[in-house]
Amino acid sequence: MKRPADRIGDPNERADDRELELTIRPRRFADFVGQRAAKEQLEIFVQAAKGRGDTLDHVLIAGPPGLGKTTLAGIIATELGVGMHTTSGPALERKVDVAGLLTNLQEGDVFFVDEIHRLNAAVEEVLYPAMEDYEIDIMIGEGPAARSIRMQVQPFTLIGATTRTGLLTTPLRDRFGVWQRLEYYEIEELAQIVRRSAGILKVRIDDASTLEIAGRSRGTPRVANRLLRRVRDFAEVRHEGVIDHAICLAALELFQVDGEGLDKLDRDILCIIAQKFDGGPVGLDTLAVALGEEADTVMDVYEPYLIMQGFLMRTPRGRVLTRSGYQHCGLTPPAGPGTLFDER
Repeated sequence: MKRPADRIGDPNERADDRELELTIRPRRFADFVGQRAAKEQLEIFVQAAKGRGDTLDHVLIAGPPGLGKTTLAGIIATELGVGMHTTSGPALERKVDVAGLLTNLQEGDVFFVDEIHRLNAAVEEVLYPAMEDYEIDIMIGEGPAARSIRMQVQPFTLIGATTRTGLLTTPLRDRFGVWQRLEYYEIEELAQIVRRSAGILKVRIDDASTLEIAGRSRGTPRVANRLLRRVRDFAEVRHEGVIDHAICLAALELFQVDGEGLDKLDRDILCIIAQKFDGGPVGLDTLAVALGEEADTVMDVYEPYLIMQGFLMRTPRGRVLTRSGYQHCGLTPPAGPGTLFDER
């Protein structure tokens, strides 16, 4: 799926995010902000496993991108005092790929698989006995002389991260002993993250600017850190490097991120539906053509936040703008009998 280039509001990781996140990523539960219930539960499970000298149960961490799934996996490995081996579902194409990784694990190590819902069926079949019995089946030879041998692997903890829990197969999903789902962050939690990141990056920023960035971060730490970096660049080039509220507002206006966290592309979707399609309903393919984007990109990248904020609805007939969506475009919602907004 094609993703829009250089879009501030896209919560998916980009190459320029990776280096920054490695610098500011928390290493301990005590430094991790937000997700209180998930964090406390994982901390209990980790401490219990360490106390027993046992291997932690396999962990599935689900939730939208940019909320800290990879970070939590790294914290679990650090708190357990074991190594962490990282890969992703699309990278594991053959059985031999998984077998090679599993045989290199040390006892208790964490094997982290991002986008685990994208594993193919053949690879999953190798994981089943490995997760349950710490054994893998390896084929020796070819043709009529081929035979299967079972090899032991060291006890390990598989941590899977997914944004699409519904795409996981039932046999794989049932083999995880611990499930956690991450939720979007509150503004106060995002403000703490911005302050922490600013301290690590040695950025001078006032409280009002911290809250302003947090409020426009779409509930996502990755977006908050990206906005902080962009505002920092603006302050360094146009001003003295110190971020006060006026400088922060000027930077966010330049980057076209409004008070609800919507960028230009988000607003284009709302305005196109309102002005070209009379507020909807409009089909996904038609909307994608009007935007000049692929339908999958519109559905998976643009729409989720607009729907979550109540600006847009998906209906059986297509996408429909809500009252809030009209108002955000500066338009008056239609009213009258038989319309979506009839309040009788």
